[in-house]
Parts: sequence; C-alpha cells; structure tokens
Amino acid sequence: MKVNIEAERGRLQMTKEELSRDLGITSKTYLSYVRGGTPIPSDVLIKMATLFGCSVDYLLGLNTEKAG
Repeated sequence: MKVNIEAERGRLQMTKEELSRDLGITSKTYLSYVRGGTPIPSDVLIKMATLFGCSVDYLLGLNTEKAG
C-alpha cells in the first residue's frame, strides 16, 4: 500500500533518515508507517505530499495519478 511513498523517496534520492528528519519523525517511526504497522497521521501525509509534489491519495496507492 505504501509503495508510492518509497518510490517517491527513491525518486528524490533521499535516504530514510533524511526523509524522516524532514518530516520531524524518527527513522523507526517512518519504517513503521511504510510497513503498515502504524497508521500515518494526516499531518505527516500532507508534509509528504507537499515534499513530493503529489496527492495524498497517490502516496497511499488510492490513485495512480500523482496530481490530486
């Protein structure tokens, strides 16, 4: 489900640590989000979407189009 988050992180050539820092979370928390162990809070999803220049729906795999 969180495949697009990892794809966008890779597209920007960011490490998990860099993205976690930019989002204001720990690397462990980030990994829990993308593995589906913890729901991603809406404020973090919005930060990701803004950083990646795409919609939240795209990040969550609910839409195949990057734009909202």
